[in-house]
Amino acid sequence: MSPTVLKYKSYRFFFFSREEKRVHIHVTAPHGEAKFWIAPLVALEHNYRFSSRELREIQKIIEENLHEIKSAWKKYFKS
Repeated sequence: MSPTVLKYKSYRFFFFSREEKRVHIHVTAPHGEAKFWIAPLVALEHNYRFSSRELREIQKIIEENLHEIKSAWKKYFKS
């Protein structure tokens, strides 16, 4: 199960169940995917096929929704 936290344009922001404990978010679109750490700072972990411009846009979206993403992480992984 991978709960969607946020959708924006063609991007889907989500978590994978049973993955590493460090707080992060995955992003997919029809043409690419990426993973960003969100703690202690928002930082790209890996990228597959997103352009530099798209990565900047995605990072900005994450930063603007950081509180919501962290809250969703805590709620989902509370166990």
